[in-house]
Amino acid sequence: MFPAVPRWRRGPVCKLTGLRNKGHALITGGSSGIGLAIAHNAARAGHAITLIARRVEQLQAAADTIRATHSVDVQTFSADLGNRAEAERSVGDAIAQFGAPTHVVTSAGQAIPGYFSALDIDVFENLNAVNYLGTVYTIKAAFPHMRAAGGGRIGIISSGAGLVGIFGYTAYGATKYAVRGFGECLRAEARRDNISVTIAYPPDTGTPQLSAEELVRPPETAAIAGGAAVWAADRVATLIWRGMDARKLAVTPGWEMTALYRFQSLLDPALRWTFDRLADRAKRP
Repeated sequence: MFPAVPRWRRGPVCKLTGLRNKGHALITGGSSGIGLAIAHNAARAGHAITLIARRVEQLQAAADTIRATHSVDVQTFSADLGNRAEAERSVGDAIAQFGAPTHVVTSAGQAIPGYFSALDIDVFENLNAVNYLGTVYTIKAAFPHMRAAGGGRIGIISSGAGLVGIFGYTAYGATKYAVRGFGECLRAEARRDNISVTIAYPPDTGTPQLSAEELVRPPETAAIAGGAAVWAADRVATLIWRGMDARKLAVTPGWEMTALYRFQSLLDPALRWTFDRLADRAKRP
């Protein structure tokens, strides 16, 4: 006799349409960039989609593009993920409609580069709230529902800046290191509940966030990043989605991120020497 199929694999019944979807993918930061591209991957796989982000207009536009391309249910919630009450409320409302998430992806984040001496302390607090605590708030709110449903998959978006310290990223990079540490610790516990944790380390990716960041990067930061190729968001998202399906702990697009992840301790002296030389050459008079 075959065992019963776990509830998380059967997919939720949508209370709005009565349709049974393959699953429920809850994605923060899903209105643009990598988050939206992951949503399209989830929709292609037949999952109902929840998008959570701040800007109502962008959310609606993102939902419209998904509905126009895929025959799945899509709902949106506007929330500041760095605000605990808003994060918890949006996740709770999403689950009330589409059921426990089979997939949770925390893609919401901000990047504000700058010289440490010039960055206001508010920048550190805001990036910590959105990038790190927003990740924790979202997963904390969804986790008990995933446990009760019998399992699921969690995808956490860190960064290449969460693998190596980079000039100009004292505020941003620290949050991505924190996200990495949180994800690795969570994996050790979540596996007991049939919940996998995948941490992604994207390189520079062609998103609206990167475009905005490039306008304010210190020249030293630009010099260090200048030699790396910019990846397409769709390509990065597909690798992340496949990594989650395979229950991989780490997704490292490209040989540079893979080498950093696997050999960081060995490469660190050479990287620091190279980055310091690039920064010194680009230093403002």
